Amino acid sequence: MQPDDLRYFGLIPEFIGRFPVITALHQLDEQSLVKILTEPRNALVRQYQRLFEFEGVALQFTDEALLAIARQAIERGTGARGLRGVLESLLRKTMFELPSKENVSTCEINEEVVTQRLCTKVHRLLGLD
Repeated sequence: MQPDDLRYFGLIPEFIGRFPVITALHQLDEQSLVKILTEPRNALVRQYQRLFEFEGVALQFTDEALLAIARQAIERGTGARGLRGVLESLLRKTMFELPSKENVSTCEINEEVVTQRLCTKVHRLLGLD
């Protein structure tokens, strides 16, 4: 990446001159996006699990589901910034319907839920159905 590239995208020369080093950025791969989803202290997966905990439900993602979510973000061309959008579109209906369901203990997201837009797999408390 050269300073002219930055000017082409609209940055002013006074601002470009303040960058001590300019480097090229590479696309994040699926594994990197999965790490972004799961590893930081305020990771997106943890945020959604916490939201589901407010309703008394454990939200679980399979490893394949996390890879599928990362794949969708790559396909959309949004990378890490698009992960929240993928999760939001995936879980919106479930988050809306969950408070009206009774005795739900677990909500599981697997690869089929992500790729085929199936309903999330909901597990009820034993003996309360």
